[in-house]
Amino acid sequence: MCWRCDHPLATEADWEAHLWELIDSYGWAVQFVERDRIHPPWAYTVGLTRFGEPELVVTGMNAQPAQSLLNNLAAHVMHAQAPRPGTPMQLVGGPFVEYVELSEPSAHLHTAIALFGPQIRAILIVHADDRGHWPWHPGFRGVRGGQPVLGPRHDRRVPQR
Repeated sequence: MCWRCDHPLATEADWEAHLWELIDSYGWAVQFVERDRIHPPWAYTVGLTRFGEPELVVTGMNAQPAQSLLNNLAAHVMHAQAPRPGTPMQLVGGPFVEYVELSEPSAHLHTAIALFGPQIRAILIVHADDRGHWPWHPGFRGVRGGQPVLGPRHDRRVPQR
């Protein structure tokens, strides 16, 4: 269950205090958003902004794998450079991904906005399906509702002559 479900009488201030405890302890927290009738699940970090890094987002992935993916990548970001938009990468023990800069983080990262304001930056971790298809290709198989790509792709390939 989620923290809010386990604490039904908690206030918004209690929730924010809990998030700050996580951010102070680990450097970030992961906010998961359940699927609804038309939107797939998604998750994002809250706290990387504090260190001058973009928040990380994943759509179309269930809670446990999303949390694991975001925690692993956030730990990497704390010790190395954040992923650059357009970079494809095979994650060790994980999916093949490509990074996309979010066009409007303030439209999607409500908890991060509440703590850090509307100037935050965010990188979406787009993941291929089990057959290697991307959400922008026909035949992509993802969770119900798909995998929304919340920003434009940045093609880093060198044009062929």
